[in-house]
Order: sequence, then structure tokens, then C-alpha cells
Amino acid sequence: MGRSAAVPLAPGVWRIPTIGRALVNSYAFVDDDGSVTLVDCGVKRAPARIVRGLAAIGKTPADVTRIVLTHAHRDHAGGAADLARRTGAPVAVHTADVPYAEAGRVPPKDPTITSGRILGRLSGGRFPAVEVARPLADGDVLAVGGGLRVWHTPGHSPGHVSLLHEPTRVLITGDALFNVAGVRWPVKSFCTDFRMTQRTAHLLGELDYDIAAFTHGPEITHRAREQIRTFLARLR
Repeated sequence: MGRSAAVPLAPGVWRIPTIGRALVNSYAFVDDDGSVTLVDCGVKRAPARIVRGLAAIGKTPADVTRIVLTHAHRDHAGGAADLARRTGAPVAVHTADVPYAEAGRVPPKDPTITSGRILGRLSGGRFPAVEVARPLADGDVLAVGGGLRVWHTPGHSPGHVSLLHEPTRVLITGDALFNVAGVRWPVKSFCTDFRMTQRTAHLLGELDYDIAAFTHGPEITHRAREQIRTFLARLR
């Protein structure tokens, strides 16, 4: 089976794979007026894949009116500067990650984890800096297809957010959780505070949604909330 440039999740909601079939994903929300909101922009080389994904749903970069980043890591924000130039769209990210997005550097790694300390000493956490037009806050509702609500789920980064599209009941977890060979935690060494990631992820078991969409891994369309709650229950 060939690799799809864009995968439909719900009316007006598409997953755009940027690495592999679902290893790294971006998302496109198409509004009633035809405008597009992009969520996450992949690594630096991802924009070409995102443009192909837009073409697959009959859209072009000119249709993109907003870019939202779940957090300022290079596999989410690496392509943001390029896509902002191509589209002219403003970029939004949680206020706690704004300094990192605008500096083009990832937030600090968890100092309590050995591999995190090692990565923190290396210089590999750079990506093209991007100007942020809108700092986000917990509880913000963006005018995206009837309402895209921002939930602050820090730990993976200080300003990490998950997003709930209330009309279609699609949850985008960002990197609060992965779905790679099953639901799992993000890689510890890439987190700013892994324990905080575990504490704040409980929110994803309390929200109401039918589809769970991940930046890393395919979506869950059957009993998504129940599957995530079952995973989170292991922590307790």
C-alpha cells in the first residue's frame, strides 16, 4: 500500500505524515471558508511533504492562515520558519516556549536523567528561529473550525500543549504521549521534566474526545479515550 500524503481523521481534519507513514505527523484543519490551520511543522526538511499533503486535499500554502506549534522542539518547529515564509501565516506557541522558538533552540533537558544531561551538553538542539505572533495560554480557544482549545500539558517542554478540536472531538496529544508500537510515554531524555510530563498527562484521560491523534504514531479511532485512560492508570 502506498504512503498517503494526507490521511482524513474527521470532517475538515487531516493528518499529514512528514516522516514515514506516521513516525512524525503534522495536522491540517480546513475551515468553512477554505482557510487552513497547520499544527506542527516537522523537521527542517518537512515543508515539502506538508505542501504535498496540502495539495492532496486541494489546498496550497496560500490557503494557510495560521500555524500552531505544540512545542518548540525541532521535530515540531523545525519547518515552521520555512512554512511561515511560504504562507505568510502567523505562528502561535505557548508563552513558555516562545523564547525557545524565537531563538531556534530547544528547551533544557531533564537534569535528573543521565541521557538528558548528556544531550543537554551537546549542540544538536538547534532549528531555524521563527517569530511568534501569538503566545498561547491554557484554555485559549482558537477560531479553528468551530473551536480548537489549548490545554497546557508541560513537562516535555515548559510550554508543551495538547489541542482539542471540540466540534470533531479530535484530540492532538503533541508529545504528551506517543503511539509508537502502542501508547507510551515520550522519550525521557528529550523531556525538560519527565516526571511533570507524567503528572500533567492525566488531563488527557479526563477530556472528552473520540479520536486521539499523535505527532509520533498513527491515530486511535476506536475507544481512544478508554485506551489512553487505561495506559495512564498504570502510572497510579
